[in-house]
Amino acid sequence: MSIFSLINVSISSLAHLLKKNTDKDGKEAKPGDLIEIIRGNYSHWAVYVGNGYVIHFGAPNAQSGSSSGGVDGIVMKEKLEDVAGKDKWRVNNSLDKKYKPLPPDKIVKKACSLDGVSLKYHLTKYNCEHFATEMRYGKAESHQVLQTVQSTVATVAGNAVGGIPGIIITLIGLLPQRSTS
Repeated sequence: MSIFSLINVSISSLAHLLKKNTDKDGKEAKPGDLIEIIRGNYSHWAVYVGNGYVIHFGAPNAQSGSSSGGVDGIVMKEKLEDVAGKDKWRVNNSLDKKYKPLPPDKIVKKACSLDGVSLKYHLTKYNCEHFATEMRYGKAESHQVLQTVQSTVATVAGNAVGGIPGIIITLIGLLPQRSTS
């Protein structure tokens, strides 16, 4: 094998490795970044800790996002490509505008120290996104939960407001009619 063949193989291998740590938009994941894995109706969240690995939190025997009650969840360190599977993923540090992120080495150290630890998982109170944001910002927050709650409140409020005219018309229709003679 010639030196040029070896160089070409090495460059191809390096490009393949880099692609695995590059999101759907071509952005390279760096240690401490939050990774959003888009799974249709919801996203699964993880913390990128380097060398192709993420730390993420979920409820065993259930897809993340399907457990609404408080159950035991587990913090896991796995290859990003294994966690994402065929789903698209992206680096999403969108809360950097709202909160100052911890230094990357502290995020990674904190997340890795929890590998294998069992925590209470609850879909709306402490899920994978709460975990990931807590690692990066020191604050557990889930934008998905906030969006769902706001959407539900808007729907309920809209139905209530939309229903009031109907109720008034019905009540008016029940009033005794005055004769005009």
